[in-house]
Amino acid sequence: MTQSAKTLQVTTPSDREVVFTRAFDAPRELVFEAWTNPDHVRHWWGLRESTMLLCEADVRPGGSWRYVTTAEDGAEVPFTGVYQEVIPPERLVYTEMYDVEPFNSGDPAVNTVAFTPDEGGTLVTVITVYPSKEVRDFALSTGMEAGAAESYDRLAEHLTTLA
Repeated sequence: MTQSAKTLQVTTPSDREVVFTRAFDAPRELVFEAWTNPDHVRHWWGLRESTMLLCEADVRPGGSWRYVTTAEDGAEVPFTGVYQEVIPPERLVYTEMYDVEPFNSGDPAVNTVAFTPDEGGTLVTVITVYPSKEVRDFALSTGMEAGAAESYDRLAEHLTTLA
């Protein structure tokens, strides 16, 4: 696995998609577990300066998830969704919505996450499809790319404590 694969790569292959790709030095079973188990997610999801207030996930088709962190100003930052497909340790499909008015009144984004074995580690590819180009562009304008990069770096650090 190349060093560049260990940093987050972000592309926009269509008007409604954002694709995140990052390699991790851990077997996919462990990466999948860290991605789906709230006991692990609370250690890596969100920015370093944020606090995880709530981390719940019922990881099964039809099960819901909800993560609430704090922003720098102390405001709550809630995200929620529903799992549509769960195939351990290779694939997840789930909705995602920023759970604050007026953002929670439309259709959610849909994330498809693939966990692919890669030279002793795992390549994670997240394809996020937004309901429109405008929603996708708004999400990109919020600093989502930098936030995802920081979260994925934190996940890589957390995985070293589990290996």
